[in-house]
Amino acid sequence: MNGYLSVIPKPRWQDVIDVLFVAYVIYRIALLIRGTRTMQMVVGLAMVAAAFVGSQMLGLFTLNWLLNNFLGSLIVILVVIFQADIRRALTGVGARSLFGGRASSGGVAQEIVVAASWLSARRIGALIVLEQGIGLQEYVETGRAIDGEVSPELIESIFIAGSPLHDGAVIIKGDRVLAAACLLPLSSNPTVSLTLGTRHRAGIGLTEDNDAVVVIVSEEDGTISIAHDGELVRGFDTARLLETLQDLPS
Repeated sequence: MNGYLSVIPKPRWQDVIDVLFVAYVIYRIALLIRGTRTMQMVVGLAMVAAAFVGSQMLGLFTLNWLLNNFLGSLIVILVVIFQADIRRALTGVGARSLFGGRASSGGVAQEIVVAASWLSARRIGALIVLEQGIGLQEYVETGRAIDGEVSPELIESIFIAGSPLHDGAVIIKGDRVLAAACLLPLSSNPTVSLTLGTRHRAGIGLTEDNDAVVVIVSEEDGTISIAHDGELVRGFDTARLLETLQDLPS
């Protein structure tokens, strides 16, 4: 017994750090794909791997040959299937999104909450995007440049009925409104409720591939929602919305 134990290397402090770092990366990746189509594809690949092992154990040579050739090109397959998620993760690393983003200041959060509450009370739809670590220039370019200081009056005037800029999203960076009437990608997640309108699906769609935070006001019932990391949380009141925006990671 002592002979077997002697061949087991003693753990180093570097090994502990190595394991913790890999575990953290896997955890962050799991958070990125949770509730998305990627998670469903991961489950599918796991089933293919299980079938490969089963075909070996049961002697199913034809099936084993097919799966062996399929899994032999696994790296290429993973890059093709998960290209959007890989792009999002690599962009996030450069912008520190895996370890926290950039939040709006308390003053800007207050201004946004005042505007959202005003719009909600009048059931005026709105789509307000808060840029975090990953830049949104490609979406800014789809709208009309504003470059104005954030204020409730500016946001309200953009979304009020009859405004030529009310369709689309407002994009905010720091304390500046960069642009209005911006086009956002609609969510392609099949699990998103079909009862959600275009405004909500656009908010979710942007955050599936970006670390932005999107405040959404429903024109049907005035409900205030937040989209972040591809997920939508509904039913915010003024106090909870302010607390949520102020508590974003910095």
